[in-house]
Formats: sequence, structure tokens, C-alpha cells
Amino acid sequence: MRSARWALGASVLALAQAGGAAAQDPAAFYAGKTMQVVIATAPGAAYDFYGRALARHIGRHLPGAPSVTPQNMPGASGFRAANHLYAAAPRDGLYIGTFNNAIAYYQVMGQLGVQYRAEEFSWIGAIPQDTALVAVWHATGVKTIEDAKRIPVAMGATGAGGNFAGHVQLLNAFLGTKFKIVMGYDGGNSINLAIERNEVSGKANTTWAAYKSIKPEWVRDGKIVPLVQFGPARDPELPNVPLLTDLAQNEDQLKVFQLVSSTVDMGQPFAAPPGVPTDRVNALRRAFEATLRDPAFREDAAKLGPQTTLEPTSGETVAEIVRRTVETPKALVERLRAALETNQ
Repeated sequence: MRSARWALGASVLALAQAGGAAAQDPAAFYAGKTMQVVIATAPGAAYDFYGRALARHIGRHLPGAPSVTPQNMPGASGFRAANHLYAAAPRDGLYIGTFNNAIAYYQVMGQLGVQYRAEEFSWIGAIPQDTALVAVWHATGVKTIEDAKRIPVAMGATGAGGNFAGHVQLLNAFLGTKFKIVMGYDGGNSINLAIERNEVSGKANTTWAAYKSIKPEWVRDGKIVPLVQFGPARDPELPNVPLLTDLAQNEDQLKVFQLVSSTVDMGQPFAAPPGVPTDRVNALRRAFEATLRDPAFREDAAKLGPQTTLEPTSGETVAEIVRRTVETPKALVERLRAALETNQ
């Protein structure tokens, strides 16, 4: 009986301590701690650049001013980092991550490798992203989507689950293009190198701003040819390159193209694991917004190249985008999945 009472008392004490920790003031919690930003790409990519820039500046906008370190966790089109953040990372507010903006879309599509529920993440915010392009090397002779329906072009990709492959599969399935997908690259920089080596002749899911920053000579010399834009609006510098939704041939296609294009609305998202105490999520959200408006962060961001805007997308808005995505009608999802599976 005595040992039972002791065990009960120990359990109550443990619960009380846990409750006290969860209720701890964010400033007291973060003071003297180290926070980690998990980045789902290899070093050198645009996601890595912004993830590291955020890590350099967000600490001073958080209560308690913790130190912040970045950690690259590339692999499986961002699933490795997302799965880690969902299931393995501590749920205390000291871990946040940034990963593929199609994270909710992949879940809806039943993509192999997804071990998370996007709607359960503690969404912190997003860096707005310019429209994503499908583009090819000038030597292919392909200048429009109509050309790509006649001329086969090898396109670099990481794996079947990523947008490098997914956007190309979509064009093959719905518009009849003849792109050939070559997988196995570890990220956008590797695909760029493969293009220069003539291993492949194009890629998807890169913005015009990124090309201007990472490969300015390609833009200057007309070596890269944009064919179609994925997003809500055309890049101001590419007024004659159609949006995916402009190419819809009927109402059903338009609905599918709107679903796929909605991933760009996410921008570059940042999230904490599920179950982080609400006051810490709110502190992270406000710190994220303050960081994106910080002149020092913006000076950092300018090194990557111009963007349409760096006005932050709030965590609340990102959570709403995710909610709408995961609630997409199943019939529409099945129609899209069937089309893509026949074009892998």
C-alpha cells in the first residue's frame, strides 16, 4: 500500500512538473536555450539560404533571445525532415523546420513516404514565393508548351514525390507534353549542374528570381527558356509565359490545375511540431513576422536576388491554406492521382 501511494504521489508530481513547464513564460523558457531550424534541403539551395537567414536573425526577436542553429536534413523531397519534425523532434518550441511547400498536397495525394498530418503541425509562417517555372535549355529548340508536345526533353528530378517530377508529370498527363523524367539528383543545384553537363535539358519548380541569383548568366544569355508558370499570378518579368491555369482546356482541368498551383500559395513554409504550447507557438509566429520585416534579414535576403515581396505570410494563414488543401474533395484528388500514375 505504501509503495502504491508513493507511485501515485510520484505520478502526480511528474504531471505537476510537466504542467509547470508547459505553462512557463516564453521569455523564461527561451532564455539561455538553443533553438534549431531543420532545413529539408542540401546546403546551397534557396530553401537553405532562407532557412539559414532566418536562423541568423529570429533569435533576437524571440522572448529570452535564444541562440539558433540551422541543421540540414535533405532527403525524399522534404519528407525526411517533415517526418522527423512530426514524430521525433521535441514538442517544446525549440525545434522548427522548413520544407517543401507541397507538404499538404503530398498528403492529400497519398504520396509514399508521408508519415505526418500536415494540419497538425504548429504553423509558424511562410516566406512568400514567386511563381515556379517549368523551363528548358535553349539548345532543345523548345520555346512553348506546344513545342514540348512534339519534342521530347529530358528533365532532371530528385524523386517521384517531388515537384521537380510532379509538375512535369502533370504536363505530360493533361497537356500531352513529351518530357522524360530523369530522377536521382539530390536537389536543384545538382540538376543545374546536370543541365550544364548535358545530362538533362531542363527542370521544374524553380523561380525566375532564383535563376537570376544562382545562374544569372543563363538569364543574361537566354540559355534557359521558361515554358509555363505555376502560381496565382505571372511574374512581372515574364508576362508572355502562361500560367498553368491559362492552359486548362475544360472546367475539370482548371480545377485540377488550381489545386496543384495552390501549393505556391504556401511560399516557403516554417512549422514547429504538433503539440507545442500555444504561447510558444504565438511567440514563434510573432518573431517570424518581425524577422521578415527586420532590415538586417532583408539585407541578407537581397543577396539571393529580388523577390516580389518579403511581407510574411502569417502562421494562421498558412494553417488555413493547409486546411483547405487537406479537405479537397476525394473525387478530384482521385482524378488527378490517376492521371499522374499513368505518366510516371
